[in-house]
Amino acid sequence: MKKIAVLTSGGDAPGMNAAIRAVVRTAVYHEAEVVGVFQGYQGLVDGDFKRLHVRSVAKILGRGGTILKSARCEAFRTEAGRAQAHANLLRHEVDGLVVIGGNGTLTGALHFNRETGFPVVGLPGTIDNDLAGTDYTIGFDTATNTVVEAVDKIRDTADSHNRLFFVEVMGRDSGFIALQTGIATGAVAVMTPETGITIENLVEILDKGQASNKTSSIVMVAEGHPEGGAFEIAKKVHAISSHYEIRITVLGHLQRGGDPSCFDRVLASRLGVAATEALLDGKTNVMAGFVNDAVAFAPFETAINNKTQSLQDEVRIAQILSI
Repeated sequence: MKKIAVLTSGGDAPGMNAAIRAVVRTAVYHEAEVVGVFQGYQGLVDGDFKRLHVRSVAKILGRGGTILKSARCEAFRTEAGRAQAHANLLRHEVDGLVVIGGNGTLTGALHFNRETGFPVVGLPGTIDNDLAGTDYTIGFDTATNTVVEAVDKIRDTADSHNRLFFVEVMGRDSGFIALQTGIATGAVAVMTPETGITIENLVEILDKGQASNKTSSIVMVAEGHPEGGAFEIAKKVHAISSHYEIRITVLGHLQRGGDPSCFDRVLASRLGVAATEALLDGKTNVMAGFVNDAVAFAPFETAINNKTQSLQDEVRIAQILSI
């Protein structure tokens, strides 16, 4: 394998640039050429390739976002679009591909590999931490630290005015961010699909807290909760108990930005090296992950399964510590 390509796809995550850097430098170390694909799978379909050198990735280790950019690509969802992407790779004499992204990215890589047989290895780049086959995804640690910093500041105001704050965080299909940060910030309740807390349950929890002289309360809400986001849940709580002075904060894309933490920089670097060497050694259709403090590989079919069942311990701990 003499030439490989690398791309980032889906939502950006802190540490993606560190992963790109590791892929490029590992490939060059093993005397392989590297091309960067810009705008994710859209760039693969359009043929937006650029040769990357060791110095092309200098000074990006600590930068958030992705220098290769990312974009949605409807064309790559079709067999014709994937065939065009394959033709572009062959035209540029690329022998293998490293993709960095989340569930949708790896699902696209799975279909692409099945249809074309082109060698692909993935890296788990998503703040949601919902991919199976890895204990942590690139960007999760930074995102949770960002949320904790914001909620700590919100609590100062909540304590000063005896208010009830609903804080909405990302996690459309999982509650990893909400549960982790809920425990870290002492939230009175965490509303995620996994906790199973209803509006009636939440009101009961809040009333018990008030009866035990809680002067303020933070409720963490995952954006994918069946009852709705923070605004919808707050409205339903107010309809049952109107005596609470409620405020709402939606952190939104704030969680995606910022310089990656030390953990995410090291994680991305280790997995970038592992994924590149795996591709050069002939592995394909697998994601490089981190399990029990060691690199491990999981088939794409396994990786794209949501690992929300692993959250049960966090659910129990959050309930115990919120009294």
